[in-house]
Amino acid sequence: MEATAAATGFPPNPSETHHNIVSLETFWVPLPSAFRFPAGHTHTLTAYPLTDPSQVAARIRDASIVLLSVLRLDAALLSPEVCPHLRMVAVVASGTDSVDLEACRRRGIHVANTPHANADAVAEHALALYFAARRSVVLAHARTQRGVWTHPAEGPRLLHTLNGPDGKPPRTSAHEIAGIVGYGAVGRKVAKLFKALGMRVLVSGRKGAAVAAKGSEGEEETRKPFDTVIRTASVLVLCLPRLPSTENLIGAAELEAMPRHAVLVNVARGGIVDEQALVDALRSRSIAGAAVDVYAREPAGPETGTPLLPGDESLRDLNLITTPHVAWCAEDTNQNYNDMTVENIHSWLEGRPTSTVV
Repeated sequence: MEATAAATGFPPNPSETHHNIVSLETFWVPLPSAFRFPAGHTHTLTAYPLTDPSQVAARIRDASIVLLSVLRLDAALLSPEVCPHLRMVAVVASGTDSVDLEACRRRGIHVANTPHANADAVAEHALALYFAARRSVVLAHARTQRGVWTHPAEGPRLLHTLNGPDGKPPRTSAHEIAGIVGYGAVGRKVAKLFKALGMRVLVSGRKGAAVAAKGSEGEEETRKPFDTVIRTASVLVLCLPRLPSTENLIGAAELEAMPRHAVLVNVARGGIVDEQALVDALRSRSIAGAAVDVYAREPAGPETGTPLLPGDESLRDLNLITTPHVAWCAEDTNQNYNDMTVENIHSWLEGRPTSTVV
């Protein structure tokens, strides 16, 4: 699996053969069993299971290579005064939004991430969330646990009443139209899984584009206008990065335009969906259900102010499934992260080119 450089800094100084590696959060992804460095290079490794943001500055002060997953490295932390020896940041995750890339460019700090390592796991989690939302699994479970099923008239009507404002039962996969917003590695795998279930798949173009666009070379999919996908899809799956152009991409207007039997699945990033608008749409039955793995502020909880997790029972009768940003988690993902992180460090030390994504 190819590693990707997110910000290309200066290659290591050939005279620098010893490297002080600091891994800040091995809780998320265990370290490789051994770092086998190229000939002539030695290293020391300090690993911390978790690091509080208040501890970052002290722990990276003497580091030349830092490994992290979700911790933020902003411009202040990346200043020469805080980490004078830092030459490389290895992000053990698919994104680089936790690192100030411009600050790294200014100092020539090389930043490499591990894209596509979790694509299989995220796509499968999206599929699980789809079924959970379409079949109202969590809500049906909660009601059954409260004894609602024992009512003679309620049991047969349960899925009818939970899955749409018209009282119809949930549709099966062969009658779904899946809209994929974001057609990278995860989006392609989601499309493949959904097609295997018999769904028709629509791949969305960029919001605001006037006409459909042909996919990149080798793709069989033709992009459909964003508005068409929003109005047509009975399952809308978000697989795109969070950028200034994608913040609140799905807001009140888009949710209102979706079919009333539609379900929304977000395995991308928080902030792409207006969270309050989503709760309002579920309460008004504008859409049939939603399942999200990501939040505008993470770690998410009632104290962060997200309306998706209010800390009381105000959402208990909504067809809303929430998971704590765990779509990436899988044994294969960890192995991919480890392999790609080692390759990222080796390719940088050896001065081998890597593809640039920014």
